[in-house]
Amino acid sequence: MGPLWIPEVKHDGYRLLVRKSAGTVRIYTRRGADWTHRFPLIVEGASRLHAQSFYMDGENVICGDDGVAIFDELHSKANDEAVFLYAFDLLEHEGEDLRRLPLQDRKRKLRSVLGRKRSRIVYNDHLNGNGTAFFSRPPGAGSQASQKTFSHLSGSETL
Repeated sequence: MGPLWIPEVKHDGYRLLVRKSAGTVRIYTRRGADWTHRFPLIVEGASRLHAQSFYMDGENVICGDDGVAIFDELHSKANDEAVFLYAFDLLEHEGEDLRRLPLQDRKRKLRSVLGRKRSRIVYNDHLNGNGTAFFSRPPGAGSQASQKTFSHLSGSETL
């Protein structure tokens, strides 16, 4: 793995898109199902962020005491209060479509939007430098890498 890649943890959860616009927060699955009602604590965390609008990409998870995701717990709505979001990309911010920016720039802006507030939305950090050691993580912790300079490609031209 070379310097053009950003290695990061791939959590064992569901991919979610969080949209804040005009004071309203909505949560969608990759297929467009509205799951806002399922995760009120993520909605609350997104509402508190100091941005009028954003479109955030992430993965919802429930972690055990050891910090490892427990995917099976996501299947029951009874566990929805324990869910939080690992945010790993910012596609829109304050009306600006960021998808054509390099990933490293979008992640930098995402970190800024999230700030240091403790909420149900957590920045999914990545490793700078050679990711070889990163990919030898213990079982239960997945990993993935994306090119730093890649723009975000989606099936839709609108956000």
